[in-house]
Amino acid sequence: MAEFATIARPYAKALFGLAKEKNQIESWLGGLKALASVVQQEKVVTFIEQPERGAAEKAALLSDLVGLTEGGLKNFVLVLSEQKRLSILPAVYAQFQDLSLALSNTKPAVIYSAYELTQNQIAELVAVLKQRFGADLEVETAIDSALIGGVKVEVGDQVLDLSVRNKLTALYTAMTN
Repeated sequence: MAEFATIARPYAKALFGLAKEKNQIESWLGGLKALASVVQQEKVVTFIEQPERGAAEKAALLSDLVGLTEGGLKNFVLVLSEQKRLSILPAVYAQFQDLSLALSNTKPAVIYSAYELTQNQIAELVAVLKQRFGADLEVETAIDSALIGGVKVEVGDQVLDLSVRNKLTALYTAMTN
């Protein structure tokens, strides 16, 4: 996965620059999300890996599957196809999304909790996290019953673990050392 991220970085930066220039960031982000999803499907992977299929045919199929009609993103798919790099589309999407969020000083965040949080709890937690991380947050929530209680928050590559499981593990470590 790290290799895909390294390969995808220059493609994502170039595409983001073009999207920014054409004021198409949001629409291309949606197109990339659809492309990233499609290229992970088993039948599409099989089609892409067929050496007897030409780059233009592969690009046309992907474009048709997600309904790409604009030139910029459609041309990008063709370039990736010609370079035999269609499999990096999910990594390109992830990096394009990060660049888009960074432009608006927004960071992706995932809040894990042992139980479902109410909207008020989420709002309070997001307000505290915005202040702590100094950025707006694009928040997802997930249930992880292994936490026992409390929350674990991932903001970008930072983790804030305030779960009961983490506290019990720290207590166990302190007692055994």
